[in-house]
Amino acid sequence: MSGSGAPGPGAAPCRFAHYFVLCGIDAESGLEPDELAGENFDQSPLRRTFKSKVLAHYPQNIEWNPFDQDAVNMLCMPKGLSFRTQADNRDPQLHSFIITREDGSRTYGFVLTFYEEVTSKQICTAMQTLYQMHNAEQYSSVCASSSCSMDSLASSIDEGDATSLAKLQRYNSYDISRDTLYVSKCICLITPLPFMQACKKFLIQLYKAVTSQQPPPLPLESYIHNILYEVPLPPPGRSLKFYGVYEPIICQRPGPNELPLSDYPLREVFELLGLENLVQVFTCVLLEMQILLYSQDYQRLMTVAEGITTLLFPFQWQHVYVPILPASLLHFLDAPVPYLMGLQSKEGTDRSKLELPQEANLCFVDIDNHFIELPEEFPQFPNKLEFIQEISEVLLQFGIPPEGNLHCSDSATKLKNLVLSDLVNDKKNGNIPSNALNMYELLKGNETIARLQALAKRTGVTMEKITTPLTEKKDGKLSCEELELRDYKLNVQLREVFANRFTQMFADYEAFVIQAAPDMESWLTNREQMQNFDKASFLSDQPEPYLPFLSHFIETQMFATFIDNKIISQWEEKDPFLRVFDSRIEKIKLYNVRAPALRTSNYQKCSTLKEAAQSIEQRLMKIDHTAIHPHLLDMKIGQGKYEQGFFPKLQSDVLATGPTNNNRWASRSTTTQRRKDRLRQHSEHIGLDNDLREKYMQEARSLGKNLRQPKLSDLSPAVIAQTNWKFVEGLLKECRMKTKRMLVEKMGHEAVELGHGEANITGLEENTLIASLCDLLERIWSHGLQVKQKENPERGQRNKGKSALWSHLLQYQEREEKQEHSAESPVAVGTERRKSDTGITLPTLRVSLIQDMRHVQNMSEIKTDVGRARAWIRLSLEKKLLSQHLKQLLSNQALAKKLYKRYAFLRCEEEREQFLYHLLSLNAVDYFCFTSVFTTIMIPYRSVIIPIKKLSNAITTSNPWICVSGELGDTGVMQIPKNHLEMTFECQNLGKLTTVQIGHDNSGLLAKWLVDCVMVRNEITGHTYKFPCGRWLGKGVDDGSLERILIGELVSSTSDEELGKQCRTPPQQKSPTVARRLSITSLTGRNTKPNAGQIQEGIGEAVNNIVKHFHKPEKERGSLTILLCGENGLVAALEQVFHHGFKSARIFHKNVFIWDFIEKAVAYLETSDQIGDNEEALLLQRSSCKTFCHYVNAINTAPRNIGKDGKFQILVCLGTRDHLLSQWIPLLAECPPITRMYEENALLRDRMTVNSLIRVLQTLQDFNIILEGSLIKGVDV
Repeated sequence: MSGSGAPGPGAAPCRFAHYFVLCGIDAESGLEPDELAGENFDQSPLRRTFKSKVLAHYPQNIEWNPFDQDAVNMLCMPKGLSFRTQADNRDPQLHSFIITREDGSRTYGFVLTFYEEVTSKQICTAMQTLYQMHNAEQYSSVCASSSCSMDSLASSIDEGDATSLAKLQRYNSYDISRDTLYVSKCICLITPLPFMQACKKFLIQLYKAVTSQQPPPLPLESYIHNILYEVPLPPPGRSLKFYGVYEPIICQRPGPNELPLSDYPLREVFELLGLENLVQVFTCVLLEMQILLYSQDYQRLMTVAEGITTLLFPFQWQHVYVPILPASLLHFLDAPVPYLMGLQSKEGTDRSKLELPQEANLCFVDIDNHFIELPEEFPQFPNKLEFIQEISEVLLQFGIPPEGNLHCSDSATKLKNLVLSDLVNDKKNGNIPSNALNMYELLKGNETIARLQALAKRTGVTMEKITTPLTEKKDGKLSCEELELRDYKLNVQLREVFANRFTQMFADYEAFVIQAAPDMESWLTNREQMQNFDKASFLSDQPEPYLPFLSHFIETQMFATFIDNKIISQWEEKDPFLRVFDSRIEKIKLYNVRAPALRTSNYQKCSTLKEAAQSIEQRLMKIDHTAIHPHLLDMKIGQGKYEQGFFPKLQSDVLATGPTNNNRWASRSTTTQRRKDRLRQHSEHIGLDNDLREKYMQEARSLGKNLRQPKLSDLSPAVIAQTNWKFVEGLLKECRMKTKRMLVEKMGHEAVELGHGEANITGLEENTLIASLCDLLERIWSHGLQVKQKENPERGQRNKGKSALWSHLLQYQEREEKQEHSAESPVAVGTERRKSDTGITLPTLRVSLIQDMRHVQNMSEIKTDVGRARAWIRLSLEKKLLSQHLKQLLSNQALAKKLYKRYAFLRCEEEREQFLYHLLSLNAVDYFCFTSVFTTIMIPYRSVIIPIKKLSNAITTSNPWICVSGELGDTGVMQIPKNHLEMTFECQNLGKLTTVQIGHDNSGLLAKWLVDCVMVRNEITGHTYKFPCGRWLGKGVDDGSLERILIGELVSSTSDEELGKQCRTPPQQKSPTVARRLSITSLTGRNTKPNAGQIQEGIGEAVNNIVKHFHKPEKERGSLTILLCGENGLVAALEQVFHHGFKSARIFHKNVFIWDFIEKAVAYLETSDQIGDNEEALLLQRSSCKTFCHYVNAINTAPRNIGKDGKFQILVCLGTRDHLLSQWIPLLAECPPITRMYEENALLRDRMTVNSLIRVLQTLQDFNIILEGSLIKGVDV
C-alpha cells in the first residue's frame, strides 16, 4: 500500500473510488449450493451457504485496475448468500477487504451487507422444499439412533448453538405461508487507498436512503456517479469534503513527510487483543512467521491485519496477505511460506476442532477470545517492557485500558451462545445499528467511554453529549466527529511510537549498506550473488540485549526488500516509505549530537506525538478542497423507481462512463501524466528496455520470496496445481539460498579465498541461520500434508505446536520398530574403527536414524514435538547426517504417499533430490549446534587409553584415574577399572572437550606407564576427541610425573574425509600456525631443533593468537586452554626459548629439565634477597622476586604428582593470568645460574632478544585471562 497510490496512467489514480459493486442472489439461477465453501448438508437450509453473484458493477472496466469478478464476489460475500426470516436478526454489517495483486499492489473494498425481502416465488418454494427434505432426513436419523434426546438433535442441527426447543423450532422451520424470507445483498466501493471511515459513511447513507420512508433527494445514480467520477483523491497533506446522500463526508491524506495513510482504528486493535498480546503478535509478524487471525467477524479480521501491518513502518509485509480467507480457499493454509491470513470461525466451533496443516511456526490469534498461541522459540522485541510502558501511556491518555477491553475477552462459552447481533453491542466490529439513537444507547454502559469521559472532564473537553440520549441530531453529529478525531489522533500517536522504535534501532543502517554495483542493470543482473548489507558489522555495533531479535530480523524478506529499495534509490525515485524514514533519521541526527557508532540500549521515547496529532487536527478542521455536489443526470424517466427496503435496479448507461474532462483535477493530472510519459520514453531510450527492466525488477524484488500472492479468483484444479508448483520451486530456491548462506558464513577464511567476500559468522548468527533452516524444513514437511493424518501416533491428544516433520519421523519409527524383531533395522555403517599402533580401538558407533530419534525422545527437557524436531535436526546437522537421515526417511515411499498429497514438495522427485543434495553440502563444515544448545542434558561418553606397547606394558599394576573437562564443566576424578583401558560414563553435557587429566598412584611392580594418547567420544553426537600424550607416567622415568594434563583436538571422521577434506573448516581448537612439535623433552620432538628465528616467530604467533582471541566477541571465542597449552601454544613456545642453548640435557646419565634451572634461580634469588643489596634496581625488582619465589614454591608444595614439565606449564599459565611473565623473564636472564646452565649463544643470554620477548609478553597485560580449573588444580597462590 503505497502512500502515493498512483497505480498507472490516465486520470485514474486521482479518483477516490474505482468501482461500485452490487452482489446478491441471481433470480434466474436461483438457489445454488456453494460446494467450495465446504458446508455441511446436515445443517438446516437457512444456515447453509449458497452461491452469490456480482449483480452489477460500474464502470465495466478500468485498464489500470481490471475488475476481477470472482475475487470481488468471494470477498464481498465470503460465506456466500445467507437467508433469514422475520424472526432472525437482520442488522446490516460492514466489513472491508483487500485484494493484493501478484506484483504486491493493493486495492481496498468496503462492503455493507444488508437483508432484502425475497420476492421471487420460485426461491421461496425452493427453500420450503429444502426444509421438508431436511426435516424428513433429521427425523429418520434421530429415530434410528438409540438416544432420541432433543440435545443431540439440536447439536446435529446447529453445531451446538441451538440450546433450547424454541430455538430448535425456529431454526428448523420455514413456512412459506407464515414466514417472510430475506436474503443478503451487499453494496461495495472499491478504492485505491484505504479511506475506511469515508467509505463507511457513504455506504451507510446509501443504505439509509434505501430503507427510509422518504425517497432520497436525488436518484441513487447521482450519488454513485458523483463518487465514481467527480470526487478526486485528496492531494497529499490535504483534506477533502464530498457529499453523501444526506451529509457531507470529510477525508484527509497525510503529507509527503508524514506516516502513510491508515484509516483502520488502532483503538479497536488494542481493545481486541490487549497491549501485551499485540506486541507479541507484532514481533511474530516482524520475524515473518505464519500468522493466522481467527474471529467470527470479518471486520475484526481486517482491522487487526491492517492495524498490525500499518505498525511495521518503514517495513512492509512481503508475503501472502489475505486478511479474509473465503471458505472456498482453505487450501491456502497449506502454503509452506510465511503468511498473514484471517479465517472466519463458525459460531459455536472450538479452536481444538480447527485442523491446520502446519503449526510449528504458527502464531494463532483468537481475536474474539482475547487469546494468542505463540510459536515455541522466538526472541522478544528489544526494550519490550519500556516499549509497552510508553504505548500504555498513550492508550491511557485516550481512556483505553492497556489490557484490552473486557467486553472482548468474554470466555469462549459465552461467545458460543452469542449470535452476531450481540456482537453489535461492543461496537468494535464495525456493525451498524439500525439507527443513530441505538448507538448511543449502547454506548451508555461502555466502560471505555466512562473512562474516556472521566479523563475528558479532567482535560476540559466536553463530552457529555455522548451518553445522553440525543435530543438534537446536530449534537450527536458533533460527538461522533469528536470521537472520530480522537481515533485519528490516537492512530497517529501510536504509529509514531512504533515508528520511533525503528528509527532509533536503525538510525545508522545506511553505514552498513553495501553499494557494490556501478549501475542498476548490473545490480539487477547479479542481485542473487551480492551481499547488500554488512550484517556481521551491523550486529557487532548493537547493544547485547537487541541481538537475539535483530539477528533474526535482518534475515527477513521485509528487511532485504527495505535494503534493496535503499540501493535502487540511487537510480530511481525513492520508495515513499523509505523517503519518510530517511528524513526522520536525518532529523534525529540533527537533534542528537551522538557519535553514530555509539549504540546504547537506553530507551528513548518518541518526542513527535503532539505535532503528529496537530497536523491531522488542522486538516480536519480546515477543509482544503470540496468536490462537486451530486447532481441530476441525464436519466430515462420511470426506471429505477423507489421502493422502500429494496435496492433499485440502477441505470447502467449513466454509470458506465464519467464526464469528459470538465473538472480541474482531471485535466491537471493528464498534464502531469503527459510529463511522466515523456520522462518514461526518455528513460526507455537511455536505459534498459522497459519490459525487460520490469522483469528484472520483479525477479530481484521477489528474490527469496516464494509466491507473493496466490490468485483469489480462479479456482480450477489446474490453477491450484500451478500455485503449488510455484510453492515447490520457491521452497527449493529458499533451500539453495539458505544452505549456501550457512556454508559461506561458516567456512571462514577458506570462503574468503574462494571469493565469497569477508567471512565472519558469529555464534549468534549461526544459531539464527540454523533456526531458520529448522523453520524451512517444517514448512517443507507441511506442504501438501493430509490434515487427517496429523494425529500423533504415540499420543492421541493435541500437542501445542505440532510438528509435521516429527509426526512423519514417529510414523517411520513405528513401522521400523515393527520390523525390528524379524530383522535389524536399516543401519548405515558410519564411523570407522579407530585404530592405533596398539590395535586398541573405539568400537564403531552405529549410525541410525531411529537411534538419534531415541536420543531426542530421552531428553526430558524437551516438552513439545516442535522442540523434538528441532533437536533432531540440530543433532543430525552436528553429526553430518541430516541429508542421509532425511533420504532414509523419504525412501519409505508407501508412508510418504499415505501422508502427502500428490502435489506436495516431498513427492516431487527431482526437487526432493536437489533439496537433499543442498543439505549434503552442509557436511563440509563442523557444527556444534546440538552440543552448544542443550547444555543440561545427560550424555554418555566412552573413553579409551592407548599405551605405546612397544616400549612399555599395556596395562599398569597401579590404580589409574582420569578426569575429563570441557567448556561446560568436568567429570571429577574417575577411577579406571583395573586391567581395563576402556570405560563408559554418563555425565551432564561437557560441551566441546578441552582437557583430560590422567594419572595413577604408582603402586605395584609395573607402575611405569607410557601413554600414547587418550580418546574420548560423545556417544550421542559421535564427536571424538584425541588427547595426545606420548610421555611416561611414573616415578624415576621421564620427568617423574604421576599425572599429566592433556590438551584435546577433535578428530575428523572418515566420512568427512570422503566428502573432500579440502573444504573442511579447520577445527576451532587448533591455532592456525605451521604444525611443528615444540616440546624438546617429548618423545617425538627430540630430533628437530628449531633455530633462533623460528623460536622468536613461534613466540610472536602464540601471543598474537591470544590477542586475537580476546578481540573476538565473547560468544565466538574458541578455547583459551589450547592457545596456552596446546601444540603451538604459549607454554610450548616459551619451552623452546628456555631450551635454546640449554647445556646438555643429560648430566651424569640424569635428565636435566627447565624446572631444574627455575629451582636453582629461586634458590639464588631467595638468598640474594637476604643479602639485602641496596641498589635501586633491586628495590624495584624485590616484589617480582618475591612473587616468583612464592609461585614456584606453591607449585612445588602442591598436593599433586606433577612432573617437572607439568610444573613449568603451571608456572607459565599462572604468570600469564596474573600478568607477571614480563617481570620474571629479566630476573631469570640476569641470575648467575644462567651462565652455568646455558651456552654463550642462548637466546636467554642475549639482551636484545630478552627485551623483545618482554615487549611481546607485555601485550597480554590488557586481557583478563581466566584459566580452566584443571590446569591449576591444587596450586594455592
